[in-house]
Amino acid sequence: MAELVLYLALLSLVSVGGVPSVLPEMQRLVVETKGWMSAAEFTQLFAVAQASPGPNVLITALIGWKLYGMPGALAGLAAFCVPAAALAYWAGRLWDRMREAPWRETVRRALVPVTVGLVLSGGWLLATPLGADDWRSGAIAGASAAALYATRLNPLWILAAGGALGVPLF
Repeated sequence: MAELVLYLALLSLVSVGGVPSVLPEMQRLVVETKGWMSAAEFTQLFAVAQASPGPNVLITALIGWKLYGMPGALAGLAAFCVPAAALAYWAGRLWDRMREAPWRETVRRALVPVTVGLVLSGGWLLATPLGADDWRSGAIAGASAAALYATRLNPLWILAAGGALGVPLF
């Protein structure tokens, strides 16, 4: 459990934009490097975390729970939240103190494409749980995104349709 806690604590310190920005690295460790679960299980845990009320950081608790039960859930959640909260507190105080600094706007603008890129890579990872070679998962995710953008349908209907199309894949 110490290895998971340390890794989640380190990820929390670079999670610009929250959990979606570090999701690919989290998946790489849990699925590819350590083999603690399959890519499909990781995607399912993320889906449960997203469907649950509350923040998307709940995936850290679900990963800890799957691996180590309730103590793992609490440790995983704390490992991701505490370091990030301490860093955010420190950075917020510095940011406020340097409100007149000319570099402040440059830093803010530079973080936008970094965050967007990290979040998009997490989206791609979740859209292709069977790997990048599986075009069907990517097509379902792309069609779902297009439907969300082009229509005024309730996202739950689009989610249900994507799930129904994806059932034969798993």
